[in-house]
Amino acid sequence: MHKPPILRIDHVAINVTDVARAKRFYSELLQLTEIPRPPTFLFPGAWYRIGNADLHLVGRKDVDPESSRHFALWVEDVHGWGRVIESAGHAVNWDRTKIPGIDRFFTFDPDGNRVEFQGTEKAPHS
Repeated sequence: MHKPPILRIDHVAINVTDVARAKRFYSELLQLTEIPRPPTFLFPGAWYRIGNADLHLVGRKDVDPESSRHFALWVEDVHGWGRVIESAGHAVNWDRTKIPGIDRFFTFDPDGNRVEFQGTEKAPHS
């Protein structure tokens, strides 16, 4: 049977309990570009464009249980972002499982959604 190709990831949706608080994290701290949601979406939320994909915040009553599930953002200066995230009061956990050529860390948004930041490995000081 012929299977049509999967072309790309269109969006990732995460649940948040306080959309205004989540927007402060994603709009103000991470400086993501918010885009309009369809007017037929009558539940709370927000959408952000990141490259060719979107991040959908979906307002829910209850927090999702903590887990290792996450989405990853590729950034130009992963160490600079680590400093920004820490200075905003969020924990930065550098990952001990090495991916060759990549430095990365994990943090959590205000609802406990795990977010990974990745960037090109920083050369060690000589």
